[in-house]
Amino acid sequence: METTAKKIGIWMDHSIAHLMEFSSNPFEVQTIESNFTHQEKMESLLKGEDHLHNKEQQKQSKYYNKLLAAVKKYNEVILFGPTNAKEELFNVIVADARFHNIKIQVKQTDKMTPREQHAFVRDFFSNK
Repeated sequence: METTAKKIGIWMDHSIAHLMEFSSNPFEVQTIESNFTHQEKMESLLKGEDHLHNKEQQKQSKYYNKLLAAVKKYNEVILFGPTNAKEELFNVIVADARFHNIKIQVKQTDKMTPREQHAFVRDFFSNK
């Protein structure tokens, strides 16, 4: 049986998320993408702004659901990144009773290199 890690850091914006499991081993990074391409955006915009908004909401919901599936395996989560996507995901998580036993924090950060993201997660969980 696979043992699940207890802590994960997720650097995210509206288009991509980098999930970094906190452990003493080198980080394994999983990437989840939104899949709302520029071409889809342009095609939806041609059909009208309401259509674009609905399509965007559907794609964003799928993106967040993929992240929720990953988050449920952990006890502690740090969401960080440069946009408000992390707050949006946080609001989805706290509204769902399945996640009430998970400690989740949100931190605003700038764009980061993968090395900076790993250092942030390591420092965040090491200082607890």
